[in-house]
Amino acid sequence: MARLFDRSSSAHPETADEVVKPRPPVKWAGGKAGLIQQFEPLFPRVDWSLYVEPFVGGGAVLFHLLPRRAVLIDNNEELINFYQVVRDHLEALLVDLRRHENTAEYYYRIRALDPGQLTPVERASRFLYLNKTGYNGLWRVNGKGRHNVPFGRYKHANIVDEPNLRLVSRAIARAEIVVGDFSLALHYAEPGTFVYMDPPYHPLSETARFTGYTRAGFGEEDQRRLADVFRQLDRRGCLVMLSNSDTPFIRGLYAGYDIRVVYARRAINCRGDRRGPIAELVIRNFS
Repeated sequence: MARLFDRSSSAHPETADEVVKPRPPVKWAGGKAGLIQQFEPLFPRVDWSLYVEPFVGGGAVLFHLLPRRAVLIDNNEELINFYQVVRDHLEALLVDLRRHENTAEYYYRIRALDPGQLTPVERASRFLYLNKTGYNGLWRVNGKGRHNVPFGRYKHANIVDEPNLRLVSRAIARAEIVVGDFSLALHYAEPGTFVYMDPPYHPLSETARFTGYTRAGFGEEDQRRLADVFRQLDRRGCLVMLSNSDTPFIRGLYAGYDIRVVYARRAINCRGDRRGPIAELVIRNFS
């Protein structure tokens, strides 16, 4: 398996205590940076050989754990291209990022570009620019797969966070980074693998539904497929941990597994009074 991150390699000479951990390089709805402290006692306490994350998103868990070997999967092509470019072409990306302007006119011109007509570096640059300057840091696409978030009007958008992007590039230097369905985890996972899954959440209500990261969405049938993959990974001898909303539907899908409650603060909502703590589930096949 190519390009697996090994912290013991010459690219990472520091001891574990000396490693400076990256922050998630993109804003991502449902990101787990604010939950790491609650997650810490829930991570496996035994050694694991490989880390697989089928919904990598902003990578908060990845960049906290800094695994020696990692496979990162997501079906968002723009996100995966971004990580691949950060891994393989960081210098060119930094150059392209510096040309961007934090104005509404420029934002809508860049948003209107067809990413399929851009080079991988230009595409990654566009993705990060829109992510950093779009409203509330939201990445959302319409039925045609086109980004449709309005301009965010930030006075000081941190478009070129070079120090952190360099840390991210080092952290994923040997990672396998793949675009595809979450079921690809079954292709990579072996006994002793730690798999963390953070899918689009089952909605607490019909009005709370948001799965617009890709044009396909993520419905109840996808949640059932995911639960089946969870069970297959369990039977294979993997350590599996999954986040989702606290609903009867999700509790029913994972009945019999270890279910814990954590409390997250909603960071992306148009109403400030709906950004308070909310219960979420962490489901594990270990305790």
